Amino acid sequence: MREYELMYIARPNLETAQYEALQERVTGLIARDGGELTGMEVWGKRKLAYPIKHETDGYYVILTFKGGEALVQELNRVLYITDEILRHKIFRLDVRK
Repeated sequence: MREYELMYIARPNLETAQYEALQERVTGLIARDGGELTGMEVWGKRKLAYPIKHETDGYYVILTFKGGEALVQELNRVLYITDEILRHKIFRLDVRK
C-alpha cells in the first residue's frame, strides 16, 4: 500500500454538522475500500487565491492515508460528483529523498 495525501476544499457556507458529515463520508470511504487513515488536519475557512465556482472562500481539509490505486480512483470519482466539494487533489507521497 502506498501513502497518499488528499486535500479538498469544501463550500464555505455549510453548517458545522454538514462539514462533519462530509469528513465522515470521506473517511468512511477510505476505510470501506481497505485504506488506512493516518492523519487529518483541518485548516478551516480560508480565502481562495482565485474564485472557484463563484466562491471566494473555502473550507480546507487535508487527509493522509494508505491505500491502493483502486481506492484513489474511487475517491476521485466520488469527490468529483460531490456538490459540497469545490476542488480536490490527491498526491502520492514519495518516500525517496
